Amino acid sequence: MPSSDGSPGRPFNNHRLVVEGIVYRFRAVIPWRDLPECFGSWKTVWKRHRRFSSDGTWDRIHTQLLAEADAVGMIDWEVSVDSTVNRAHQHATNLPRTTGGPVELHETARGAS
Repeated sequence: MPSSDGSPGRPFNNHRLVVEGIVYRFRAVIPWRDLPECFGSWKTVWKRHRRFSSDGTWDRIHTQLLAEADAVGMIDWEVSVDSTVNRAHQHATNLPRTTGGPVELHETARGAS
């Protein structure tokens, strides 16, 4: 886990308590503000989660855990593909809409003399 040594501001609280707060928040599917006080200030937990997300700490932890689990054979790398079709709503596209016709046909009455 990253250290706060040499960083301005207060030193990090207990990493274990903050990580448990982050895990609790995602398992309970609650807003950050509803985090129980036993994990400390919700702002501290949120800031640490945001910092670890942006500096790649969570990615490094995930990679290390996967490597350790794979080394002892705890991961089965089989993939299952489902052919279910999920249709998107007509307004779900992010493509620009065309009005149907060239720009010349959209002249104002004043400009079309």
